Amino acid sequence: LSPLNMESRFGVVLVLILAAASSSAQKACTCATNRRTQCSEDISGNCLCRSVGSNQRVDCSVLTSKCLLMKAEMSPSKARRFSKPELGFLDNDGIYNPDCEDSGIFKARQCNQTDTCWCVNTAGVRRTDKGDKNLRCSELVRTNWIFLELKHKERSEPFQAAEVASGLRQIIQNRYKLHPKYITAIEYEYPFIHIDLKQNASQKSRGDVDIADVAYYFEKDVKGDSIFDPSNAFNLSVSGQPLDVEGILIYYVDEKPPEFSMKRLTAGVIAVLAVVILTIITGITVLVITRRRRTGKYEKVEIKEMGEMRRGQNS
Repeated sequence: LSPLNMESRFGVVLVLILAAASSSAQKACTCATNRRTQCSEDISGNCLCRSVGSNQRVDCSVLTSKCLLMKAEMSPSKARRFSKPELGFLDNDGIYNPDCEDSGIFKARQCNQTDTCWCVNTAGVRRTDKGDKNLRCSELVRTNWIFLELKHKERSEPFQAAEVASGLRQIIQNRYKLHPKYITAIEYEYPFIHIDLKQNASQKSRGDVDIADVAYYFEKDVKGDSIFDPSNAFNLSVSGQPLDVEGILIYYVDEKPPEFSMKRLTAGVIAVLAVVILTIITGITVLVITRRRRTGKYEKVEIKEMGEMRRGQNS
């Protein structure tokens, strides 16, 4: 081999060695014994890991104490951090075959093939209980606030909040053509992201895209079922790093409160109410039985005393 070829091969090998070393160094800065940690390298290149919830430094060569593990599991960072809107509701019905106006918007009343009908908002989400064909929907109520909550996959360290907000704003504006004035908030608390889209009827001009359409396109993109042409690939990233979303919830807030009855309550809430009612009934029953026993006891004592008094009078 010529000296030139040997130098080239040596250079390639050296680059591969350095790349492997760099890759292993990056992978090394994780906690092998505790995934509920946030790790980062210090100035000296040492990997420092702190337990989620307590922020206490942990030794990743041994098991983390049960106390710190339980604290990490109960940490708000492992649960939903952002409270949903008071009148916000989820789309629990999924996709259906809607009736549309000539302009493309939803008709206020939707029905299925079994003549079951319900009222929807401008996002096409049911906002009333279901009824028969006699159900009347006086107007198409506008959804003026859409609250999106995303959760991304766990990573060795959180993103920078400002970079998350900036990246998502650019995607929503550029990909979905939504005016920035309608993106009222983007908040990040590892691993959750909260996005507010607000758009009143008076604000929306003829050329503005509707926030309900934006939310639907975005949801489809996140779930890997993009509506765009395949050539227009969805690339959700923050400062060049992929933002791998593993969950999305969308709450809808209308200009008028929804009209759900008790039928809309979840099974969990109904179960709690049933337990409370049963407890009250049991308490009342016990109280009645106790009082009857006491009354009977007093009556027996009074009869006994009256008998003794009569015998005394006769003697």
